[in-house]
Amino acid sequence: MAQLELLDAHMGNVGGLPIRRALPTAARRRVGAWCFLDHAGPADLQAPMRVGPHPHTGLQTFSWLIEGEILHRDSLGHEQILRPGQVNLMTAGSGICHSEESLSPRLQLAQLWIALPDAVRHCAPAFEHFPRLPQWSESGFHLTLLVGHCDSAKEGHHQSPVPTHTPLLGIDLACKAAARLQLPLQRGFEHGLMVLEGRLEVQIDGQQEWLEPGRLLYVPPGGSQLLLRSEGAARVLLLGGEPLDEPVLLWWNFVGRSNEEMRQWADGWNTGVGPFGEVRGYDGDRLIAPDASALRLRGG
Repeated sequence: MAQLELLDAHMGNVGGLPIRRALPTAARRRVGAWCFLDHAGPADLQAPMRVGPHPHTGLQTFSWLIEGEILHRDSLGHEQILRPGQVNLMTAGSGICHSEESLSPRLQLAQLWIALPDAVRHCAPAFEHFPRLPQWSESGFHLTLLVGHCDSAKEGHHQSPVPTHTPLLGIDLACKAAARLQLPLQRGFEHGLMVLEGRLEVQIDGQQEWLEPGRLLYVPPGGSQLLLRSEGAARVLLLGGEPLDEPVLLWWNFVGRSNEEMRQWADGWNTGVGPFGEVRGYDGDRLIAPDASALRLRGG
């Protein structure tokens, strides 16, 4: 198996909420079709988080809430409160827009994007809410299966109800005290592990790293066994997927295949022309796309 890669996340702020952005980076653009990963919080907000209406194309937004409550509104007319242990999946496809507002003084979540493969990236937009996901406890860890399937040594096969257009895996693993867990990996997947809280030792087929919040461990295809060991309370997000061998471009809130697409989408959004629709019920201004006239992106 090739060497593991340890990647530093970038610190930022979205709507007043501090974030660690682990994907994309210059060194690693994707893990499978996962093309964006923000770990937001945990944070006590000084003011409510408000992210005004903004557009998306060519992707799915995947919101996994750990603490707090968030109100989602979109141009399809959905209004959905997201609560801890739940997932919102919004398929942008050919174009959609949405807004997000915190309803609680404290928040922690993972905000992810999934790049849609070329064959379906212009599909009709959609929104789905998943209030219940497979959960089980094993070797001191509590596991929530966000996407894909996983086999438990004690409880057998688990399958997430969240649909995907490419083979993917997502698992949230949390422990309240010292714990040690071994999980099989799918050899054809590349994987990424990001500690959200605490500190964990990660071993992949004999290779070892200690992880803390703010770093993503990339595991290339070929890994077969994952060993997690914690000396105290901790939480880690495990992502995986078959490599997406397409020249994907990501700019602002769009996923596409050419600079010209990005320019057209940005101009269409800013002038109110295009496929994005309108969010109703949000009482603030919508976001404006940056100037895209000089874009020179290269697919990766």
